[in-house]
Amino acid sequence: MASKIIDPAGPGGTDGGPPAGSGAPADGADAEGAAGAAEAAPAAAGTVSAVASEAPAGPGARADPGAPAGAAHGTAGSAADTGSAADTGSAADGTGRPARDPFLDNAKFLLIVLVVIGHSWPMGLVEGSRTVKAGYLWISSFHMPAFILLSGYFSRGFTGRPAQLRRLVAGVLVPYLVFEVLYTAVETAAWGKPFRLTLTEPTFVCWFLAALFVWRLTVPLWRVIPRPLPVAVLVSLAAGTSTLGDDLALPRVLMFLPWFVLGLALRPAHFARLRTSAPLRWCAPLVLAAGGAAAYALAPGTDVHWLWMSYGQAELGASTLPYLLVRLALFAVTALMTGAFLAVVPRRTRWITAFGAVTLYPYLLHGLLTTAAHGYGWEAPLRPLGPLGAGLLTVCGAAVAVLLSTAPVRRLARPLIEPPVPGLTRPRRRGRSPGTSEPRTA
Repeated sequence: MASKIIDPAGPGGTDGGPPAGSGAPADGADAEGAAGAAEAAPAAAGTVSAVASEAPAGPGARADPGAPAGAAHGTAGSAADTGSAADTGSAADGTGRPARDPFLDNAKFLLIVLVVIGHSWPMGLVEGSRTVKAGYLWISSFHMPAFILLSGYFSRGFTGRPAQLRRLVAGVLVPYLVFEVLYTAVETAAWGKPFRLTLTEPTFVCWFLAALFVWRLTVPLWRVIPRPLPVAVLVSLAAGTSTLGDDLALPRVLMFLPWFVLGLALRPAHFARLRTSAPLRWCAPLVLAAGGAAAYALAPGTDVHWLWMSYGQAELGASTLPYLLVRLALFAVTALMTGAFLAVVPRRTRWITAFGAVTLYPYLLHGLLTTAAHGYGWEAPLRPLGPLGAGLLTVCGAAVAVLLSTAPVRRLARPLIEPPVPGLTRPRRRGRSPGTSEPRTA
């Protein structure tokens, strides 16, 4: 189960290897799929009562899971959501298009910032400081599951219609293929690795696009399965006790699956409760603080690979029963942390809100920068500084997330992230800027 490179959701990477794992944006259902989402509600709603929720390693290491949640809800450029007014619980904006929900955009951008920050920390720095490792564990405990949950939420309207399949190919599969080539080229230049293109083994952050493609295709199936969430949990646990290959990021596809299925079951009322319930909003900071304290206490003896969901029982060296118990405990902790995070997300429009509509841009682009930075050792002078070095990298990571979300960068990167595909995409109408068009990811 070794993947080409550690997943982007985690720290920047281990010394002597390419950047790790990947995270992805959380977007999911298209506007025209709202009717399908309404039909799907009864099948999944019974499983949920309320919302409770990478580091470059050396060559050949598997990256940890931090990635943006999907595409934009109602706009192009965001991997996590693509919803209609019915999907988001928002009203029409008077132009015939559904108004975006600032809460969801704020959540997506804050999550992408955490992804970029996590990837900016080299694994050598993470493992060399208890404080930094605690911060890494804290971030990793919820940021990827939260992205995936939002991806599921915005995928509720996917029914497999031809138009949706075309958008899925154009908005997810095509960018995946483009960035697999780009990441392989950057690894070759920065790490001196042979140029070996293996499109079925996702590199760094690209795993999320492969997973999202598979998850979306399964949406109609989850509508007809009785009690889909318990079934998804069983599939996730079984995957961890099995020996799986890395094709299409299969370990993560299956082990993160419950969060996607949970997102399918959620409705606007669940998010509204988080936003409007005073007790929940008061308790949320305490839960997040308790999570940080627990991460600090457990950091010295905790293997971060448990949170990447790319390693199974055998690779973690655990026997079956302890493995299953730890995984169940992680489900509970992640649910609490994700719910607490969403409860403290700003509800109104802020300066970050517009960036939440284009999370696919910083998600895919930042990995190229971190892969190069870790390969060329640009962050090496900060490694001996421990928490101070991590703090400086955190500031840089947040700044990079903002920079890569700006209009000039999007204009330059648009041909790569939203390439025109004859027969699959419509020409962009004049006068519409990136981030304001209808989503192409069904």
